[in-house]
Amino acid sequence: MDDNLHSLTRQLIELRMEHADLDALIDQAGVSHPDDELALRRLKKRRLLLRDRIARLEAEIEPPEPA
Repeated sequence: MDDNLHSLTRQLIELRMEHADLDALIDQAGVSHPDDELALRRLKKRRLLLRDRIARLEAEIEPPEPA
């Protein structure tokens, strides 16, 4: 059971959920606080870092096939 909590697939699901939450937060912040560019840039940077982590985990789970 403990292995399931820390599995790569589980981590990937959690990162995708966090990425989706950030998407919603960025959309909301863009509408409600369009003047706060610094906060938007920070959120977008965090989202980009998450996207990179997601891509790395996806590559670990399903490595690309050789050409």
